[in-house]
Amino acid sequence: MAWNEKELERLRARYGSGHGGEMIDPRFRKVADRIFFEGGRCAAPYAGISTFLAAPYLPVDQERPDFRDLQVAMIGLPMDLGASNRPGSRFGPRALRSIERIGPYNHVLDCAPVFDLKVADIGDVAFASRYRLEQSHEDIERRIGQIVAAGVIPLSVGGDHSITHPILRVIGKERPVGLIHIDAHCDTGGLFDQTKFHHGGPFLNAVLDGVLDPTRTIQIGIRGSSEYLWEFSYNSGMTVIHAEDIAKMGIDGVIEKARVVVGDGPAYLSFDIDGLDPAFAPGTGTPEIGGLSTREAQAIVRGMKGMNVVGGDVVEVAPQYDATANTAHAGAQMLFEILSLMVFSPAIPALTKGN
Repeated sequence: MAWNEKELERLRARYGSGHGGEMIDPRFRKVADRIFFEGGRCAAPYAGISTFLAAPYLPVDQERPDFRDLQVAMIGLPMDLGASNRPGSRFGPRALRSIERIGPYNHVLDCAPVFDLKVADIGDVAFASRYRLEQSHEDIERRIGQIVAAGVIPLSVGGDHSITHPILRVIGKERPVGLIHIDAHCDTGGLFDQTKFHHGGPFLNAVLDGVLDPTRTIQIGIRGSSEYLWEFSYNSGMTVIHAEDIAKMGIDGVIEKARVVVGDGPAYLSFDIDGLDPAFAPGTGTPEIGGLSTREAQAIVRGMKGMNVVGGDVVEVAPQYDATANTAHAGAQMLFEILSLMVFSPAIPALTKGN
């Protein structure tokens, strides 16, 4: 197409007098219609009450829960009693809520998940004690149990990675689920300092509880000096992809392997922020160099489109170790990517999607 005065006039006629919400392309029009108010105004990203991904806030009573017509409930789990190194991920949910300008449109997956799903931020788990780890796990299991019993998919923000064990006890209660696990560590360690309840062992515990199928589990980005602790992953039949293998396999190869291992059955996606290299996410308790870039992590998660995702989490964001807020930003973006997957999950009937 040659650039000339006629072409300039065509563009002026179409775009010269409109506003930011006037989209011509029907693919973008359907998104803009939900975001822009009359006259081309839209909500300021820095105004209002902070929620996960700027989703609506829906307070749900702890004793008489009413989830209304929700399909996905985003929930904070501010607890880090299972941390083995640097504590602080109890501040993770608050940090992710403070991040603005995530979404609303996912151009790769072509969805606007906060609008395409009936989703809300329902607040945090109400922990009975800030000092007792096992009791905190019971509190998590009870609250997630309420969500699942209502037919709603939980999307959680930790907190340390020990929170995933009680979640899986609910998700896999009727049938062991598969797992897509992105992390620097396998988190399949055993008894440590007189307890099995810590952030280095949730997936061993889940397998032994009969709620996680190790043969449908893939762990991506594994690295660091704790390989000797992860023999359970291999002996139980989990698939482990080390960080140094990703360059050899390529991102497409990693995605293909994950889809084969996990299959079509129900699966949970757990994203530990230390799966990213500390160059991208320094604010975490156990950073390990040589990790994924944010672009690689996004591509891997997006590659799970269409899989039967029945829950997910983002864990181990410890914002006090990151003066730039990059870690919380990355965590919020990965939360957005997981929520985007849920738009396409068979766990949510297609006919009921959309507000």
